[in-house]
Amino acid sequence: MARSQTGHRPNILNSDGRPHPVENALTVFTLVAGVASFVIGMVVRNTPGAGAVLVIVATAAGLAAFLIGLYAQMVSATREQRVLIVTGIIGGFVGMALGLAHGGFTA
Repeated sequence: MARSQTGHRPNILNSDGRPHPVENALTVFTLVAGVASFVIGMVVRNTPGAGAVLVIVATAAGLAAFLIGLYAQMVSATREQRVLIVTGIIGGFVGMALGLAHGGFTA
């Protein structure tokens, strides 16, 4: 793979040409946790008698994605990071809300 002038491999999240390893890690975590929370929350919503473990996981993952995503949004460096962070925050919020609607941490 081609390397940039700074010697780093190009990364789609680093559109400014500089590496941002911490911001990229926060971005990826927020997106993955948010999507996972959303999917698990939809399973909880659409499956009668879904286990308490799924409810707790959806709520916890959503809370983590939401809170870490808010911090990541403040320190993000590029537009691409911000787009993925907001996607993860929204997914995490919906997953957390679905988990809370079905009992949250007391399920």
